[in-house]
Amino acid sequence: MDREALARAGLNRRDLARAGLAFALWPAAAWALPTLQRHSGTLMGTRLSLSVLDGDARRRERALQAAWDRMAWLSAMMSRYEPGGWLQRLADAAGSGDALRVPPELAAVLEQALQRARQTGGLFDPTVGAYADWRFAPDAQPPAPARLAQQARAVDHRAVQVDGARQRVSLQRPGMKLDLGGVAKLPILAAGMEVLRQHGVHHALIDGGGDVLCMGQMDGRDWRVGLRDPRAPERLLGVLELGGEAIVASSGDYERFFDRDGHRYHHILDPRSGQPSQGLQGLSLVAREVSQVNAWGAAMMVAGAVQARRWAAHMPGVALMLAGHGEGLGRDGLWLSEGLQARLRQA
Repeated sequence: MDREALARAGLNRRDLARAGLAFALWPAAAWALPTLQRHSGTLMGTRLSLSVLDGDARRRERALQAAWDRMAWLSAMMSRYEPGGWLQRLADAAGSGDALRVPPELAAVLEQALQRARQTGGLFDPTVGAYADWRFAPDAQPPAPARLAQQARAVDHRAVQVDGARQRVSLQRPGMKLDLGGVAKLPILAAGMEVLRQHGVHHALIDGGGDVLCMGQMDGRDWRVGLRDPRAPERLLGVLELGGEAIVASSGDYERFFDRDGHRYHHILDPRSGQPSQGLQGLSLVAREVSQVNAWGAAMMVAGAVQARRWAAHMPGVALMLAGHGEGLGRDGLWLSEGLQARLRQA
């Protein structure tokens, strides 16, 4: 994407560098809309922005604050970094035989996580939290292989018991820890969107670190969501024009990582080894409902392009972009499903 195109989109290269694989493209005129109101901040370790475009100013402000509060509450509930939080309590009880009664929202996300783990043969697994030695600061070092092999004994979704009706959860092996980073974010964003609906908002967009949810339109036009090229992050592959309710969910090696000795170590871990996934650099899925795509991004990053394409062939209504290197991609390292090719427009 050249400088002129960036300017037309209301972006500069610094904006693009901060964005995830997918992000809202706002024409310059949109910022002058009297009905546009936004709320931004950091949740789940990423920059989040909520925008609403209808109703009076007071209603918009109430809606935005209520949606943010709901997402912040859910984020704290499902974070493994929350001191004394639910995931820490479950880890503390791991192997004891005790089942803890958890909030219904957490039980529901865990049920989704286990369903996806079964569907992917464990290539997505919420117990990868046992690989607790990883840090993704610029000066970090990868954990010792022997340490990862030891922790791998506590990674197995089959040892997680969830009783959704009674909202009870137990981790059956000592050392087990949950990491819901690959499965909780989209439901949290969707919960924020539902709060906006409950406050009478019909036109809104939530932009959160590579994941974009929208409903309605932007001043009578479809929403425009830029799709970044994982192979060359300073470029856009194109623009998705989305009307009504839509989701763009992205995963990649660009969000939390460090480079060491010519190798990128990033936060999407292969449950089998504790090592970062290889091959795919990034992917995006486009759908209408969170349930269609939730947790598939992490699973596909681990599985690679060939298996990702096999899964996608049985996901009606879902469009997919894959980028990286290895089998299952084109010569240029890019593959787009027919559905995504039909949706993508020139930037």
